[in-house]
Amino acid sequence: QVQLVEAGGGWVQPGGSLGLSCAASGKLFSANTMAWWRQAPGKNRELVVIRSSFGTTDYAHSVKGRFTISTEKAGNTLNLQMDSLKPEDTAVYYCQRVQGAIRYWGQGTQVTVSS
Repeated sequence: QVQLVEAGGGWVQPGGSLGLSCAASGKLFSANTMAWWRQAPGKNRELVVIRSSFGTTDYAHSVKGRFTISTEKAGNTLNLQMDSLKPEDTAVYYCQRVQGAIRYWGQGTQVTVSS
């Protein structure tokens, strides 16, 4: 079993910055992908950024150039730095880890961008 604990989030004005972190623990496999997803009210969950244990990273077009991920602890902590935030970035952000055929999810953390 894998546990994902998210931290960060909150409220920020447009143009501001926030950071999120996701720490994975439990039975961790070296081969994995970790990702951030988000879900705004009334919308489907969408992928924000995904990183494989092989080092490849892909960002959603809507966040490219504004959001940056980094890793710690042998890649088992995934940080998301969000800059130049826009109101449309408002959502619940979820951390995901995939090992084999199993997807694990964090509990979600709210990010609100408004003036």
